Amino acid sequence: MKPAIGKWYKIQGSDSFEVVAIDEDDGTIELQYFDGTVEEMDIEDWQAEHEGGNLEEIEPPEDWTGSVDIDPEDVETRDTSGYGENDDRQRPSRLEGLDLFE
Repeated sequence: MKPAIGKWYKIQGSDSFEVVAIDEDDGTIELQYFDGTVEEMDIEDWQAEHEGGNLEEIEPPEDWTGSVDIDPEDVETRDTSGYGENDDRQRPSRLEGLDLFE
């Protein structure tokens, strides 16, 4: 099982995490836990955990806002219907309104 950015995983005896970056040149994978903690793992360690049966892909948590430090009531639900490949309108960002310097 290769890591995929945006997918959630769990290592037996550990908290669930999302893969947020993969650096193949450096041989590392960047993980972000639900509480926002970021950690790095070697690709060799990833493969060892998988081969040992300790690593599994899981569904993302229902409340994904924990790792991005925003309150659910701050998230606007937007209708994206009507957007097509040739549509010149900008798609709404889920991070719109997020204060990066907070």
